[in-house]
Amino acid sequence: MRMTMPEPDFETRDRLVMEHVGLVRALAGRLAHRVPAQVEVSELISVGVLGLIDAASRFKPTLGVPFDAFARRRIHGAMLDALRELDWAPRSVRKLGRTMDGTVARLRHELGREPEEKEIAGALNVSETEYGRILDQLKTAELATIRQSTNEDGTSSLEVAVDPGEGPYARLEREELRQLLAEAITELPDRERQILALYYQEELTLAEIGQVIGVGESRVSQLRTQAIGRLRSRLADRMRLPNGARA
Repeated sequence: MRMTMPEPDFETRDRLVMEHVGLVRALAGRLAHRVPAQVEVSELISVGVLGLIDAASRFKPTLGVPFDAFARRRIHGAMLDALRELDWAPRSVRKLGRTMDGTVARLRHELGREPEEKEIAGALNVSETEYGRILDQLKTAELATIRQSTNEDGTSSLEVAVDPGEGPYARLEREELRQLLAEAITELPDRERQILALYYQEELTLAEIGQVIGVGESRVSQLRTQAIGRLRSRLADRMRLPNGARA
């Protein structure tokens, strides 16, 4: 007997899309604050809508997950995929990021702890003011290896970017890197760890975080970029060690 597949419920799909277009705009607006000015919000909204349509087509109420949470991950993922394809971080910024990560890693090994800002600036042979400007430049490269993702319950978290389609070990690699990232976060300086928690878990804006910890919005942005750099450096260190050994 020939089995027939059920027809897609286009009416339900279209209704879900229309009801959640505002979610796309909200996510695009938040992401726009984290990327260079040349990336237009309208571009993020366009790819986000495609992610929303895909989510509405795949959603099944039997999953036991609210559609809002189900769609967030796919909308945000579609936007991040589009940003990575644009490759908007200049080569000079990427090189600067690698220099910074290497310097932080070297100081960490020499000092046996996370280096302070003045120590990083000294190792780079720049003033603390110039070091702050470097952090501002590196903001454009934050999505290179560590990105924001949305969990199934709608909350945000940090995620390690793993190239999909790398064979059957891709999922295992992602899980291992996620564990390493969680461990690295616990080893950050207290203020930087607090900033990441307020930004990615509580979803406060940079200005709101500044009010909580008593500094300006631009300073919060610098500290968040520095924290991301530390995490990237720690992950690189740990993935280079044989047999999963820890430094």
